[in-house]
Amino acid sequence: MNYADIKRIDTANGDGVRVSVFVSGCHHHCKGCFNECAWDFNYGNKFEEKEIDEVIEYLNHDYIKGLSLLGGEPLEPVNQEGLLPLVKKVKEIYPDKTIWCYTGYDLEKDIIENMAKTNATTKELLKYIDVAVDGKFNEDLKSPKLRFRGSANQRILDVQETIKQHKPVTLPEFYEKDKVII
Repeated sequence: MNYADIKRIDTANGDGVRVSVFVSGCHHHCKGCFNECAWDFNYGNKFEEKEIDEVIEYLNHDYIKGLSLLGGEPLEPVNQEGLLPLVKKVKEIYPDKTIWCYTGYDLEKDIIENMAKTNATTKELLKYIDVAVDGKFNEDLKSPKLRFRGSANQRILDVQETIKQHKPVTLPEFYEKDKVII
């Protein structure tokens, strides 16, 4: 797996101050994507043990609330293989820090009902993800008023509760439609 960027301090991609890993490679190719250069699976650098150790070190501060996975597309199968060792280590060392995953896939239909049933890596990876922001970016539904989403069709889901309840469980605190984010 390649990665496009690792941000030590990120307040735009999840609740609180976070460390963000932007993976390379995406098949969605959403019109108006903010990170089009990361569509290429060969873009950036190899994500290896050294980068995992860096992310773990960056997370070692009380003010860091967790890790965000973005792209590209973190849930492309090749990227799942590269991210699984990272998320396992994060939860082992920092069990109280949250892991957010931004994906163009639909969490229930594409990930839980399809990939997780046929791919052991997907099933395992889901155990470590707390929040998913799912759905393809839709430029026609873009709004600067949305918290942690690019377009209004995207959902902010509690992954573990969605799996447990067999239905989408949103996190309503992030849906304040009239709140202007600066």
